[in-house]
Amino acid sequence: MGLLKLSFLGVLLFLCTFLLCSAADVHHYEFFVREANFTKLCNTTTLLVVNDSYPGPEIRVHRGDTVFVNVHNQGNYGFTIHWHGVKQPRNPWSDGPEFITQCPIRPGTNFTYEVILLDEIGTLWWHAHSDWTRGSVQGAFIILPAENETYPFPVPDADQTIMLQSWYINGNYLQTINDALASGTNPRDPDAYAINGHLGDTYGCANDTLFRMQVDFGNTYLLRIINAAMNEPKFFAITNHTLTLVAQDASYVQRFTTDIIMIDPGQTMDVLVSANQNAGQYYMATRPYSDSAFPPVDFITTGVFEYTNSGGGLNASLITLPAMNDTAATNSFLSRIRNSNVTQNPPLDVPADSDINRRVYIAVATNNLPCNTSQCIGLERPAASLNNVSFVLPRNIDILQAYYNMSTSGVYTEDFPLNPPEFYDFTGNLTLLSPRADTGTRAVMLNYGDGVEIVLQATEMGGGGSHPIHLHGFSFYWVGSGTGNFNNQTDPSTYNLVDPPLINTIHVPRRGWVAVRFFATNPGVWFMHCHFERHSSWGMDTVFIVRNGTTTETSILPPPPGMPRCT
Repeated sequence: MGLLKLSFLGVLLFLCTFLLCSAADVHHYEFFVREANFTKLCNTTTLLVVNDSYPGPEIRVHRGDTVFVNVHNQGNYGFTIHWHGVKQPRNPWSDGPEFITQCPIRPGTNFTYEVILLDEIGTLWWHAHSDWTRGSVQGAFIILPAENETYPFPVPDADQTIMLQSWYINGNYLQTINDALASGTNPRDPDAYAINGHLGDTYGCANDTLFRMQVDFGNTYLLRIINAAMNEPKFFAITNHTLTLVAQDASYVQRFTTDIIMIDPGQTMDVLVSANQNAGQYYMATRPYSDSAFPPVDFITTGVFEYTNSGGGLNASLITLPAMNDTAATNSFLSRIRNSNVTQNPPLDVPADSDINRRVYIAVATNNLPCNTSQCIGLERPAASLNNVSFVLPRNIDILQAYYNMSTSGVYTEDFPLNPPEFYDFTGNLTLLSPRADTGTRAVMLNYGDGVEIVLQATEMGGGGSHPIHLHGFSFYWVGSGTGNFNNQTDPSTYNLVDPPLINTIHVPRRGWVAVRFFATNPGVWFMHCHFERHSSWGMDTVFIVRNGTTTETSILPPPPGMPRCT
């Protein structure tokens, strides 16, 4: 996670390509996943981590490479790994969501993932995809330009990964959600937030460390920012320094300067920052953003942007971040993001109106369901839904295996509702509307090559608020957004089909809607879910299944040997 000098990297890659490596486009990593002790907030806790580090090891490769990661489970329970934002063309077997595309890797066993890169460029990340295990099993996935390819901006002097995280003491992440689900209550708030595993100097424990980024005056740095927090969108800023956004979700965007960014859980953003201020120590800082009636705990977490040979102290009063509920700052920032027409991006391929043959309109809600465990505190438990279906994971087989082997009976159904089962004033007063949801494992079926439009409609059910919705297997174009209830007669006329951002995780605003489009040219089983972990655990999920095309090249690859078994 240290600051990497790009000039040294270039020399290293040159040597690897021409002198040392027989196949520079294929990379191998070994992940040993086991428990380790960490002391923060003056408490020691045991976490499941990769290679004894939090966050875990960084994968750093080139665009178009293939990566094999052998994951050894030396822990006490099963888990999977997901390569967030990697499209995995025709290869859902290594996508990773538990009980969707694979069964968990059992303790004492291993599984090798084949991670196939396509046109992704910039910053992605990897994380566990089993309940809340991703809170500690996580790391960066850096995709550098291909050989003979350049950045579409002046080459920075160095780059630095910045992971924004949630920290819990006195209990691991899996136990946190298991306790909440058993009792039918909300999961507890984190005890702190972290930057690259450091809690900073705002929590009152003298032993907590600050993340420090050493910089040289006059240099420009590429920050690779990843929001790995469990349930919290984040503001991020560096005191007295301007940020220039250059990429989001491994796709370049039109550059613009900003004092702050707002980044949702699951999203990545690449920003340039120039060390052009007086030599000194400047806070980098993050705090949550929330527009929900039930906001997260509002902590400010600090790091240091530190000039070489600088002296002097730091002053917390210098931190300038928006208030946690500053929706205007969020909307202003997000509204400026546009796709960049540079050769390093994939050619713009936005489905036109005439290309759309599958439209899905999804109401996003939090709900209630009966609580039926012996530890229930009340009669009801929190739930969440898409089109009033609260998703239920299968347990004895994963959906991909069932689909591939044509043994779907009792596993899932192909009837996810393409529209809300009931139309109401989604963004209005819902006090008289039942908060109950249906349950089921219901999939959206797509034909290969379909032009797809998904409209995600936020609702005020259960307190409202925004949602970061992530789709596996694809990047999609964010073509539209608006306030209130989506109007399918008038709102499409406002779509941006000229330079929409190409992303994999979309911010659905409170009391509003967003529209995304893509071509379904990646056959397989692909999970879509809210990246607030509590909402995903409550059922704010579904599955898109893209049928095979008519050729071998448009069909799912056969399963690799050694796929984990559920039973």
